[in-house]
Amino acid sequence: MNERKHHNEVLEGGRIDAHQHFWKFDPIRDSWIGPDMAVIRKDFLPADLLPILQDAGIDGCVVVQSDQSEDENEFQLANAEKHPWIKGVVGWIDLQSPDVEERLAYYRRFPKLKGFRHVLQGEKDRALMLKPAFKRGVGLLAKYGYTYDILIFPDQLGYSKELTTAFPDQLFVIDHIAKPHIKSRQLMEEWSKAIHAFARQENVYCKLSGMVTEADWKGWKSEDFRFYLDTVVAAFGMKRLLYGSDWPVCLLAASYKQVLQIVQDYFSVFTPEEQDDLFGRNATRFYHL
Repeated sequence: MNERKHHNEVLEGGRIDAHQHFWKFDPIRDSWIGPDMAVIRKDFLPADLLPILQDAGIDGCVVVQSDQSEDENEFQLANAEKHPWIKGVVGWIDLQSPDVEERLAYYRRFPKLKGFRHVLQGEKDRALMLKPAFKRGVGLLAKYGYTYDILIFPDQLGYSKELTTAFPDQLFVIDHIAKPHIKSRQLMEEWSKAIHAFARQENVYCKLSGMVTEADWKGWKSEDFRFYLDTVVAAFGMKRLLYGSDWPVCLLAASYKQVLQIVQDYFSVFTPEEQDDLFGRNATRFYHL
């Protein structure tokens, strides 16, 4: 494929929200949604998101797992099958299972399944991703063309760097800029150094998502995010950053429009080419949408 033709095809992917969720709320399964999160203790389905995306000028999205089960994959793939604007699904698979390769082979029949994620941020073993069984699973993803979303807190950045270094041919993306302590403004320099070290590997991307929920839910201001945005732009450059809303989790702190506005305002001084990369081309390339 010549470069110009490929460039045009990628452009046709449009503006992409690379990180959002759907669920039918279940208080037992979704126990992470506590009583202080009343605004998201309900169903959020494609019909709820579509008018929001249309209003925001977003052409498509990537839905990311929120439940660690293969039932979740079925639910999200069924949604994606019915709605062409759901461009891809990041599902869940037991990467430590002896049968992991069999499951990866099975999912190849679903072209909208683009990659997998494990909720590493919630694990008692902060270095779970370095266990031999977990690494074996991650090591099989590239063979089947799958990406891996890294969901961690800042204390796990070092372990994650070790994981991503071990698999230079595997595409990784770090969710929510690794959830720095935006509200308390603690450990800013430590997070920044760890992000810069992490980003030196060309196989690692970063999602500009989930920032408002790490800030003061009721009192955040746009300038609260500037240091963090400055850092990831300097670390990753404009070819490895993806815009994501983290809807509906973002509703704990901001509307969809507010989340988008924070990012649009910051990048308004960047070139149209760079903005196209952030708001669509990078996600299209990373997830093969």
